[in-house]
Amino acid sequence: MNAPLPYDPQRLAHCAGEIIVNVRELSALGWTPATSSNFSRRMDEQHVAITVSGRDKGKLTEADIMVVDLDGVPVATTQRSSAETLLHTQLYKRFPEIGCVLHTHSKVQTVASRLYAGPGHVHLEGYELLKAFSGNTTHEISLDLPVLPNSQDMNTLAAQVDCLLDRRAMWGYLIDGHGLYAWGRDMPEARRHLEAFEFLLGCELELRRLQR
Repeated sequence: MNAPLPYDPQRLAHCAGEIIVNVRELSALGWTPATSSNFSRRMDEQHVAITVSGRDKGKLTEADIMVVDLDGVPVATTQRSSAETLLHTQLYKRFPEIGCVLHTHSKVQTVASRLYAGPGHVHLEGYELLKAFSGNTTHEISLDLPVLPNSQDMNTLAAQVDCLLDRRAMWGYLIDGHGLYAWGRDMPEARRHLEAFEFLLGCELELRRLQR
């Protein structure tokens, strides 16, 4: 007789369905090329639904969503999640209010990460769309989107993210030559943050082009 699962399978099915629908839309925009990117949704206090490594994000099915605990360890499965799982679970572990983490590789995000790797951030100021970020009520603010050096050592990257989180409120960060992480209390908020960053980064790139 099989042992009972340590999580609610109906909750997994709900989270998987939410991930599949939203990620197919992001893939259609060209933000998940060549099986890149990874996406997750909090299931409960101890478990996270996350995409299986190496899958085409435009063709996800429920079989492509697995469960990990808050240390990134697979739960009741032999499947493997992304090497970057720790960058998801550190956010869930640190902030109980976070319910969704999205990581994409759009061309805009990747180009911006290369151009702004030197200063280590993209300065965003005066844009009306800054109000898209949770807690902001005015465009009369500035926001520095961090750009972290790329590394295959996820413990190092996670430690760098933790240092940033100790100093400021954040809704996302870039990794040099890589892509964008954005998060929120649920899928709609995480997508709003992701799409706002994409638009604002596109504006900054266009301004640089026009000012040459």
